[in-house]
Amino acid sequence: MASHSHAQPVGGPLNKRFVTFMAIFLGVWAVVLLFRFIYGIGVVSGLTDYYPWGVWIAFDVVTGTALACGGYAIAILCYILNKGHYHPLVRPALLTSALGYSMAALAIILDVGRWWHIWRIPIGGFPDSFRYNWDSALLEVALCVMAYVGVLWIELGPAFLEKWKATSKSSALVGFATAGLKFYDKALIWIIALGVLLPTMHQSSLGTLMLLAGHKLHGLWFTPWIPLLFLISCVGMGYSVVVWESSLSSNLFKREKETSMLISLSGAMVVVVSLYLVLRLGDLIISGKTGLMFTSGWLSLVFWGEIALFAIALLILASKQRRSNFSNMLRASILLMLAGSMYRFNTYITAFQPAPGQSYFPSFLEVFITFGVIALEISLYYFIVTRYPILSGAPAEASAR
Repeated sequence: MASHSHAQPVGGPLNKRFVTFMAIFLGVWAVVLLFRFIYGIGVVSGLTDYYPWGVWIAFDVVTGTALACGGYAIAILCYILNKGHYHPLVRPALLTSALGYSMAALAIILDVGRWWHIWRIPIGGFPDSFRYNWDSALLEVALCVMAYVGVLWIELGPAFLEKWKATSKSSALVGFATAGLKFYDKALIWIIALGVLLPTMHQSSLGTLMLLAGHKLHGLWFTPWIPLLFLISCVGMGYSVVVWESSLSSNLFKREKETSMLISLSGAMVVVVSLYLVLRLGDLIISGKTGLMFTSGWLSLVFWGEIALFAIALLILASKQRRSNFSNMLRASILLMLAGSMYRFNTYITAFQPAPGQSYFPSFLEVFITFGVIALEISLYYFIVTRYPILSGAPAEASAR
């Protein structure tokens, strides 16, 4: 276990082909963004007055933040449930969460029509007066997401401070890093507590928002339990992303897999997914909506596709023997990411019908901008893990020796 306990930078030169491709792609993306900010949201999106949100909200924010809940999920296991042996997974999960939530915040700016007024959200119109609508679920989401972005980067702070303390030639920066690490020794527990509270609030509130849709949201997705279902699904997605990200990074950067920890982690996914399915199906049965499962046309197919992804992943993980195989666990994790993403996307787009005869389909530039957000996140992740102590697995060559 000792070989896994100390995070290290991946090191080495940056991949020139990767850097060149990302630089060109993000350069074009930046031009498209400039076009969007100058000429407005209508010229680059398929949004209408009936569909005021699209993929930038449904995928980049609603789904993206759930996929970025690895830090939240691991914090629950590692700190609240006192399973300290998951600690090597904390920093990679926090980095994925910090980048994912930062990109979601960027997507919110892209989606706001009058983006130049977004600075008003955290201060509520101060100094004139605090003009918050305290009954707004969307306000709670906005404030919590903004706060959580800051908390995540603060939680990740020790990785940067350790690097500066070990390698900086500036005595001032070394002194700052040393003092900062001492501060974290005393304050980290309170930062972690805030880091658990905030996503619990806003992930459930993302479900609360769709309660306001009422009859506009199809009955297979509309339920008073939707805030709880959103919260549970984000925990399952967070666990899955940790497994997927750990596997992918160990393969790409030739580092030893944290196999035993990841297999142990999959046991928690069994509980989370089982609870989700019981609540999801039980609510439909109790509320008398069983018929909708079979009589809603193509939405019935979408619903069963969503349930099937959850169920197949659960079947894989339910057997201790099956989930002890890393390949099975990885397959189940990918299925859970797809299932959770499908549930959220269906709730916000597919099953949402604001008015008869209205439809929405994203434009090419709308989708391109979303891919740009993802590309920026990948680029930042690659740069940070190569330069700062994030990944804990020892290099595969070293472990082989």
